[in-house]
Amino acid sequence: MFVLDSIARSLQEAFFMFWATLWALVLGFGLSGAVQAFISREQMQGVLGDHRPRTIAKASFFGVVSSSCSYAASALAKSLFSKGADFTSAMIFMIASTNLVVELGIVMWLLIGWQFAVAEFVGGAIMIVLLAIVLPRVVPAGWVPPARDGLNAGLAGSGELAAHGMAADHGDAAPGTPGRKRFLTRAGWSNAAGYTISDLTMLRREMAGGYIIAGFLAILVPEAVWRALFITGHGFGSSVENVVLGPLIAVISFVCSVGNVPLAAALWKGGITFGGVISFVFADLITLPLLLIYRKYYGMKITLRLLAAFWAVMSISGLITEYLFKAVGLVPTGRPTNIVPLGFHLDYTSVLNVVALLVFGYLYWLYRNRDRLGGGAGYAKDVVCGMQVQKSMAPATAFHAGRAFYFCSDGCHDRFVVNPTRFAAGDKAEAMTGGGNTGSSAKGATRDPVCGMTVDATAAAGHASYAGREYYFCSTGCKDRFTESPEDFLDRDSAPPGGHQHGQAGRHSA
Repeated sequence: MFVLDSIARSLQEAFFMFWATLWALVLGFGLSGAVQAFISREQMQGVLGDHRPRTIAKASFFGVVSSSCSYAASALAKSLFSKGADFTSAMIFMIASTNLVVELGIVMWLLIGWQFAVAEFVGGAIMIVLLAIVLPRVVPAGWVPPARDGLNAGLAGSGELAAHGMAADHGDAAPGTPGRKRFLTRAGWSNAAGYTISDLTMLRREMAGGYIIAGFLAILVPEAVWRALFITGHGFGSSVENVVLGPLIAVISFVCSVGNVPLAAALWKGGITFGGVISFVFADLITLPLLLIYRKYYGMKITLRLLAAFWAVMSISGLITEYLFKAVGLVPTGRPTNIVPLGFHLDYTSVLNVVALLVFGYLYWLYRNRDRLGGGAGYAKDVVCGMQVQKSMAPATAFHAGRAFYFCSDGCHDRFVVNPTRFAAGDKAEAMTGGGNTGSSAKGATRDPVCGMTVDATAAAGHASYAGREYYFCSTGCKDRFTESPEDFLDRDSAPPGGHQHGQAGRHSA
């Protein structure tokens, strides 16, 4: 009975933590969806070519308005780096897009206190400044071009770079349309709702895991364990131990984004210092799965340097933030007995939650009806995790059975490749059409005669004329091979779309 009672109380604690933050989640994800829909990600390209202070500020801003989970942020940072963005700027973009976001701050405010929400942004700014100073010195400049070449070689070897020539729809509400024009249309707001619903769908397991684990930690872990884990009573030494320990807990917790905040609340209740909470929240970008992703992207040498730099900067930022807040008397002196009040009460939280549920219902209606409202142009749904993906910026793409599928990250792509038929039943995939290089579809789809990929004739990487016909190519490499010996490829013009892949999934990056 004791075990069942403890489990019940832990789940009760988890549920009421969720109830206390429900309206904030809807508000935060709603604002995030609107920002992502109305600020084009194409604007990020071409302005992050160095790590001067002005560029670092731009990278931080673009990261904040591209709010996303750690896995999607790492994939987008990889895409920016592969296309020429400075390595330090790409990493700062990734940091900002997971740590300096509205929904994270609001949930921290509700679960732990407004001081922690303010500290998130103050410490985040400190972390970005430190990283801009440290990272170029930790990762030698000579390592960066080979890392980019190796990344692009891997992308080209799997066909990823060719995705620049893929067809993408651009209607009135498409990403390429000016944000002000999209803002005034129901189509634009249906796309914003798409981001909101898909982000919630993508992060539902992370958030549920964070709340449930936090509930069990708050109820089941004895205070003696917390006292043994977090050293107290030794002044500066205790603060240093806690800010170093915070990221270690994050590394092994496997929880990222907003799901980290309930865990931070449980750690604060258990006795971790103010700075330890901040360093723990920042460290969602060095969990074990993400370290494996960095190794795949940039190689082991750079990954180890990234881990050392991130850990040090996160810990130092937490320490500096703690002492800044101590100096102005903003560090809370008490610890909560319960993280949130248990039970339903007629208060502002309940009223806001009811309003939030009504708003969420309307957003869901916009999402479900966006095709009828004129939305969805230029976007696709990641059939693995459910995230809305802008086609022109998709970190990974795969082809299966003549259809294109877009993914938020390589992780989702790799899951698709293992068993494409499991996910291919989704109705958001784009059919790849075309009937030879002289007959394009209404979307401008045509066939690259060298590799067999279907490309958009209006956005092809190159084209050539031969025997009175125009041929379009996914890359300059395919064009060069064709111009050297066009007769070698003319018999492929009647092959099925994507013939070089024979219906198998292949990874592509926008």
